[in-house]
Amino acid sequence: MKQAVYHGIEDVRIQETEVPVPGPGEIVVRNRVTLTCGTDVKMFMRGYRYEPPHLIGHEAAGVVHAVGEGVTRFAVGDRVVAHNTAPCHACYYCKKGNHSMCVDLPSNLGAYAEYQLIPARIVRETAFAIPEGMDFEQAALTEPLACAVYGTSQVPIELGDTVVVNGCGPIGLMFVRLAHLRGAIVIAADVNEKRLALAERLGARHTVVVRQGESQVDAIKALTEDGRGVDIAIEATGLPQVWELAFDMVCPGGTVLFFGGTKSGTSVELDCTRFHYDQITAKGVFHTTPIHVRAAFELLRTGAIRHEDFVQNSYELDDLEAALREHARGDVIKNVIRYP
Repeated sequence: MKQAVYHGIEDVRIQETEVPVPGPGEIVVRNRVTLTCGTDVKMFMRGYRYEPPHLIGHEAAGVVHAVGEGVTRFAVGDRVVAHNTAPCHACYYCKKGNHSMCVDLPSNLGAYAEYQLIPARIVRETAFAIPEGMDFEQAALTEPLACAVYGTSQVPIELGDTVVVNGCGPIGLMFVRLAHLRGAIVIAADVNEKRLALAERLGARHTVVVRQGESQVDAIKALTEDGRGVDIAIEATGLPQVWELAFDMVCPGGTVLFFGGTKSGTSVELDCTRFHYDQITAKGVFHTTPIHVRAAFELLRTGAIRHEDFVQNSYELDDLEAALREHARGDVIKNVIRYP
């Protein structure tokens, strides 16, 4: 079978390997689609936390090819989507209900491949049968949407609140949609006007084009009553300067959600006086949890998020590098790799 292997910055190779054989509790999925992801792009363009060579890709859906001993949830031929993690439920953090901080939360990379082995823990907890009428591309959005669902759950969005989403990549656009569904007045900010047009279709009432030399904070505040600032500011770019800007956008008593991951060792400066006297809440969030994965799958099943809005161009696995580069340029929200 063909499988993509990451060997270093801007070095992804399509290699031949054996089709995996499932062990107890495991399944092997013959992938039908894999979606490009911002994390894949970051890995390709600048490296990631794992030492290469290693597998790449984590947003896929397909058909069960083989099942291991003891598997009862799925059978050969079932259409399935599998999340890329599942917590251990045994460590301190899991017992506290903080599943995204699980100390044994390995990421099941390897979605850019014709076949993929799904670990038993994921098979038990965060894999789902795809119902008839649901496209593979729709199901493959489960992982990124689960992250946005988890992030949204961590901030107190009330009906009528004003929420700004800074950064309209795939996750940012999902934040726009989820905040709209919760009854918020949503402002979307990005440098890319095409993405802002999509943000409007997903529910943003206002959009702000970020331009060099113009105050992003002033532009956002001008869209709020009395210019006081937003109730919730969501950072979805991973840029330290935007972390600082998001903090400055919220009104007294407001909340900032720092979602976009920055490079290791990055520091930001926040106004401690305002932090204290304006009672600002700053929340960091990472990844997602099983309950939010299930919620994301249900939202996709009911069409609250549509893959047609997120997935643009189609490639073969041999052309993965071109698909990642197009994603990196911002020409698309996501691309899809299709398998014969």
